[in-house]
Amino acid sequence: MRDELVFYTNPMSRGRIARWMLEETGVPYKTEIMTFGGTIKSPEYLAVNPMGKVPAIRHGKTVVTECAAICAYLADTFQEAGLAPKPDERGSYYRWMFFTAGPLEAAVTNKALGFETPPDKARMAGYGSYADVMNTLERAVSASPYVTGDRFTAADVYVGSHIGWGMGIGTLEKRQAFADYLGRVTDRPAYKRAVAIDDEAMKAAQ
Repeated sequence: MRDELVFYTNPMSRGRIARWMLEETGVPYKTEIMTFGGTIKSPEYLAVNPMGKVPAIRHGKTVVTECAAICAYLADTFQEAGLAPKPDERGSYYRWMFFTAGPLEAAVTNKALGFETPPDKARMAGYGSYADVMNTLERAVSASPYVTGDRFTAADVYVGSHIGWGMGIGTLEKRQAFADYLGRVTDRPAYKRAVAIDDEAMKAAQ
């Protein structure tokens, strides 16, 4: 008997990334909707994630926070879903997963907040410049159908989610390569199920 898998989320958050990943695994899970300014800062939830942020998962006695970590954990734990990389794919898998969690997230957030890295200080920023990040991401999603090659993996859930979110709210440049990649990775039953579940949860919350 498998340990219970509990998913803490809010449909208006990065929890949508983890929801997609959970649906890709096909394993049963229990959802706990956390409210902003309410249960998300409760002592009970802070014991799960002291940051008071979502998403998080609890799998038996194991707690995982941070979307990239959740995606990687679920891929490794439920290998029957085929979302973990093959040995020769691990370099690209880790590379683009962490590139997205680090340089991409930082560059996009800083730009949205109105902060541009001064050219003479670019070496101090882990991502260099926003333009560097956009060009690198474009090459990553153009080299092959998926970021690890010809097979969809958990890295595509994570990278694809960031591209979809960024293009949707205007923090990511709308390049054709991004749109083409996004079309490939979101044309999946699990993605469509996840979106429908979260959209319904948003309606219920309102």
